[in-house]
Amino acid sequence: MVLDVEDFRVEPGTHVAICGPSGSGKTTLLHVLAGIERPSRGTVHWGAVEVTALASHVADRWRRETLGFVFQQFHLFAGLSALQNVLLPLRFDRWQVPDTIRIRALRLLNELRVRPHADVSALSRGEAQRVTVARALIREPAIVLADEPTASLDAQAARTVADLLAGLCRDAGATLIVATHDPGLAARLDRTFDIVYGDVQPRGAFGAWPRLVGSK
Repeated sequence: MVLDVEDFRVEPGTHVAICGPSGSGKTTLLHVLAGIERPSRGTVHWGAVEVTALASHVADRWRRETLGFVFQQFHLFAGLSALQNVLLPLRFDRWQVPDTIRIRALRLLNELRVRPHADVSALSRGEAQRVTVARALIREPAIVLADEPTASLDAQAARTVADLLAGLCRDAGATLIVATHDPGLAARLDRTFDIVYGDVQPRGAFGAWPRLVGSK
């Protein structure tokens, strides 16, 4: 789907749902906001950082330090435990993970009700999704982007993941943007935007927002 977003702003600490049917461009929008994909025109700003102007290696470092991403495809490594999967991204920066980070990972998995030493290949889809939430939050990021975090989950598992994701981000004061077609998840967030003919519009309104995308 080709996106043609005129203007879009998210205030720091706000929790936002991006809604639209499959193929409407929700994943592409998240990737552009994260600096994973570059738009053919226009810019993306998070606070004072113009992400679209960053060199590739600088954008990679900015993402590691600032942003947590909950992928729709879990990207977990079989043969590793839930705890090892949560800590794995930290290995890009250091071999030895500090005890404080390890304790935080254990606390997150406990809150998310996942056994830390369970092999991820033996987890249910709901448990695997909760591991990806813990991994996205391990660095206490200022920004969390989540791509269909309740897709393919049963109703109970979807409610659990939605409540925990929103609650943990709320507690941390993080900006949360969720791409979803789950009305129950959207209802838990502060605002809802719809992708309409490739543009992002506030639900129930017709108009434009400034292009700045804010964070902490």
